[in-house]
Amino acid sequence: MGVAALLTACGTPSRPSAPSGSTHTPLRRMAAEHIYQLNSARIYPGKLPPMLYAIGVLEVELQPNGHIHRLNWMRAPRHAPEVIREIERTVRAAAPFPIAAGTRGKLSFTDTWLWDKSGRFQLDTLSLGQLSQ
Repeated sequence: MGVAALLTACGTPSRPSAPSGSTHTPLRRMAAEHIYQLNSARIYPGKLPPMLYAIGVLEVELQPNGHIHRLNWMRAPRHAPEVIREIERTVRAAAPFPIAAGTRGKLSFTDTWLWDKSGRFQLDTLSLGQLSQ
């Protein structure tokens, strides 16, 4: 399933895929695990429902010390501005992010936020998928 189709319909019967060209890099996985650890009560348990309230794709650029340099929405859930604000607040509150020793140069990761109407979420990197109906 193409990313455009996924992002057009905020709910799909299959598991959403990561943005084109992205991989589960060590930084991406470490960042997702860090966010989950700090927000354990807000993580949606199990498989997500077939229709999600919002899906957003956010790139986070980090400074070498793990603090946030910049947030860049690749696909913001504009129909849910409260979700945009809450994702940004959650990411900023998670700083500094863990950085692997010896890492140099530009640090960034991109993840897809899968948001349920309950306010709980999963990140695509660690998602358990979606129920089919």
